[in-house]
Amino acid sequence: MDHAIDRLYAAIIAARARDPAISRTAKLIREGAPKMAKKVVEEAVEVGLEAVQGDRQRVIQESADLVYNLSVLWAETGVKPGDVWAEMDRRERAYGMAEKLPK
Repeated sequence: MDHAIDRLYAAIIAARARDPAISRTAKLIREGAPKMAKKVVEEAVEVGLEAVQGDRQRVIQESADLVYNLSVLWAETGVKPGDVWAEMDRRERAYGMAEKLPK
């Protein structure tokens, strides 16, 4: 399937070879997992804040930033989008699509 996240992931992998002086993705990759994780947390907070404020368009924009930064972190840690989709499929079979794993 040619999904936007799969295309994004492929572009992130390709960005590893780019010059960090001209590629923000290459720069983030060079900064390492701690910086990537920090960006994921920052973007998640921004999504939540915009949702609380009721700004639908900003929720969309910040969500796109969150997906981007999460995808960069996945690439760094060797997680592929298909790995996440497989886990989602497993959970759907076990618990239903709209349920989270029990604690």
